[in-house]
Amino acid sequence: MTTFSFPNLAFNNNRITGFMVAILGAVLMSIDPIFIRFAGVSGFDTAFLFGLFSAISMSFVLKINDKRGIRKAVIDSGWPLLLAGLLMLGSATGLVFSIKNTSIANTFVILSASPAVAAIFSWLLLREKTNRTTIIAIICVMLGIGIVVSGSVSSGNWIGDALAVFSVICLSLMFTLLRRYQDVSRLASVALGGLLLAVVMSFFAQPSHYSVDTWLIMAAMGLFSAPLGRVMSMVATRYITAAEVSMTLMLETVLAPLWGFLFFTEIPAIASIFGGSIILVTIFIYTLITMKNDQ
Repeated sequence: MTTFSFPNLAFNNNRITGFMVAILGAVLMSIDPIFIRFAGVSGFDTAFLFGLFSAISMSFVLKINDKRGIRKAVIDSGWPLLLAGLLMLGSATGLVFSIKNTSIANTFVILSASPAVAAIFSWLLLREKTNRTTIIAIICVMLGIGIVVSGSVSSGNWIGDALAVFSVICLSLMFTLLRRYQDVSRLASVALGGLLLAVVMSFFAQPSHYSVDTWLIMAAMGLFSAPLGRVMSMVATRYITAAEVSMTLMLETVLAPLWGFLFFTEIPAIASIFGGSIILVTIFIYTLITMKNDQ
């Protein structure tokens, strides 16, 4: 199994440490769309650079944190690692092209539905029991997504919303896969997904046309903010429960539209605000109930 090393933080309470790490991870992940928009290149080029730098950074983190080394971690993970990498490829592709084709608020509101979608796949594929609370949460989340997407039909942004839904489906399937095959290295999955993303997008990208600014902007995202934010969300589970981490990461859904407004003057549509509120409130209440049941 992959282990994570993290500097000892100056907190006596492990729960405070966990929440602080999770909050910082959410903040870092929420600024992804800023880098993607400021890159100033097409979706194919952005995805290529995102994949390239993610593969480099996550391989480095894997090398440092996994005593088995990259080769042994990959071999021990087996065939599910390849499937996880392909699902990560789909999720990352959907994320990049969604941000390019719809509002940041819509993308992140739809992405926040991943816990409910993952519950659906766990029920369908793993035959896990689904209680009444989960069923109600799933129905409310689907309603919220429907409202968000309906608001984009007339504006022509429905393609971006559909790509966000595709990203959620791939991400949720990956969560379900990793839940079934727990020996699969999470870091290796992300690294392989980045490598596959870079390879696929290299057929459409034009690296020779990139400016220095584009390389620097995407390097800052792919080598620093994106991997560090995701690693921190994993590290946080050492101190607090997975449900508590999921609840804290909801901050990402609130911050991303705020950055969209501050940097690009994007004002979410009424349908996005209404549908997003339904999703966020549902996930928040569902997470609280899950935390209570885990005690």
